[in-house]
Amino acid sequence: MSFDTLGLSQKVLDAVISSGYTQPTPIQEQAIPHVLARRDVLGIAQTGTGKTASFVLPMLSRLEKGRARARMPRTLILEPTRELAAQVEESFNRYGINHKLTVALLIGGVSFEDQLRKLDRGVDVLIATPGRLLDHF
Repeated sequence: MSFDTLGLSQKVLDAVISSGYTQPTPIQEQAIPHVLARRDVLGIAQTGTGKTASFVLPMLSRLEKGRARARMPRTLILEPTRELAAQVEESFNRYGINHKLTVALLIGGVSFEDQLRKLDRGVDVLIATPGRLLDHF
C-alpha cells in the first residue's frame, strides 16, 4: 500500500513525499482512513513507527476543507508532556509546509507573553500541555 491510496489530499501527499516517505507504516495504514472519516482512534505502536503522522496527516487534509474563523483555533491537540507537544508541532510544520496554517505551541518553560501574542493574532492549530492551556484560558 502507498500513501496515495489512503485518501490524503495532494498537498499532504506532496509533503510526505518530499520528506522521503513512500510507504505508510502499519499504524498509519490502519489509522489514517478512520481519522479522515472523523472516527475516534486508539492506537498503540512502538516508538518511531509514525504514530504522530497517523493523526497529523489526515488532520491537515481535513483542515483544507474548513474555513477559519477570526481568532478561533480550528483544532486543539492536548499532549501530556512538553516533549510530545513539541514533536506534534514539528510534524505539523513539516507536513503542513504546503498549507497556510498558523500553529501555536503552549508549553511551560517558554515565554507566556510570546504565546499570548500568537494566540491574539489567531491560530488554526493549537497544541498544548494541559497545565499551560489552563494558564492561558
